Amino acid sequence: MKQTYVVIMAGGVGTRFWPFSRTSNPKQFHDVLGTGKTLLQQTAERFDGICTPDHIYIVTSAEYKDLVKEQLPFLTDEQILLEPVRRNTAPCIGYACYKIAAKDPQANIVVAPADHIILKEDAFRERIRVALAATAEADILVTLGIQPSRPDTGYGYIQYMTDSEGEVKKVKTFTEKPHLELAQQFLDSGEFVWNAGIFVWNAQAILRAFEKHLPEMAELFEEGNELYYSETEQPFINRAYTHCRSISIDNGVMEKADNVYVVLSEFGWSDLGTWKSLYEVSGKDRNENVIDGRVMLYDTTNCIIKTPKERLVVVNGLDGYIVAEYDNVLLICRKDEEQKVKDFVSDAKEKGTQFV
Repeated sequence: MKQTYVVIMAGGVGTRFWPFSRTSNPKQFHDVLGTGKTLLQQTAERFDGICTPDHIYIVTSAEYKDLVKEQLPFLTDEQILLEPVRRNTAPCIGYACYKIAAKDPQANIVVAPADHIILKEDAFRERIRVALAATAEADILVTLGIQPSRPDTGYGYIQYMTDSEGEVKKVKTFTEKPHLELAQQFLDSGEFVWNAGIFVWNAQAILRAFEKHLPEMAELFEEGNELYYSETEQPFINRAYTHCRSISIDNGVMEKADNVYVVLSEFGWSDLGTWKSLYEVSGKDRNENVIDGRVMLYDTTNCIIKTPKERLVVVNGLDGYIVAEYDNVLLICRKDEEQKVKDFVSDAKEKGTQFV
């Protein structure tokens, strides 16, 4: 645990989860599951026993600093990394890993999003420990792969070498969000897993990967080696981010590197990217409805309804709908048309920024 660090990415807006997730208060800061803890708090607690609290780093947007401090009061300012602008996951991860490496060159690092659901947390910790043991011994980049249960077109897929010995398998290919027919072929082959977007590596392995595959970004963050953990860190980062291109860690590094491995996992995972994904992992009533709020239902099935506790909501005759209300916005949309939510958000901006 002494050289294990955890980086939690908590800067996204979560547009597909609108109106619950808003620019001023995204989904990672909400108690989505009704557990009494936000997604960010659940994510941090998930690493209890993996690393010490002082080794947890949160990368977020500058506008969410107060939300992070309020929800995770044990963090020091040095542990909250503030991005001046959103530039996707590669700069986010690069910033955190270069900063940690400046303090501890032998660090073993876990990177995880703040908005995932993991129902089997003991199984999750066991898989993380398997990955950490591997990266402590070798300069490899490890991702966690989820055994697919259906040909889902919303996830990235990882093909691994089925003849690899042990629990850490060599990766052959990455495929981002395939069409349905291809996703079914992946499922049938038995060689593919979903990409959970959770990564493990040692500091030197990821720094070398940045130098090889994203050299301009590596050069930017290397310039900060003498500035991290000082008063000049934030001004430096504000300047550096203006030169960072927006690119994901998958596109920038993982798809190009030849030392990528996967740990096969099954721990009740969902990326909670959409209302449908929340529906799938939530408990349902006898009519397959997911209810969070004070709701009266009549002749209603297969719906997810999340409304304020102080409001009585009466629903009659719906089948397969999302009904969601938060902060003066009410959404009623068919579950199988939830991809339109991004369009709704774009149009809602014209009605006023307070609605998005």
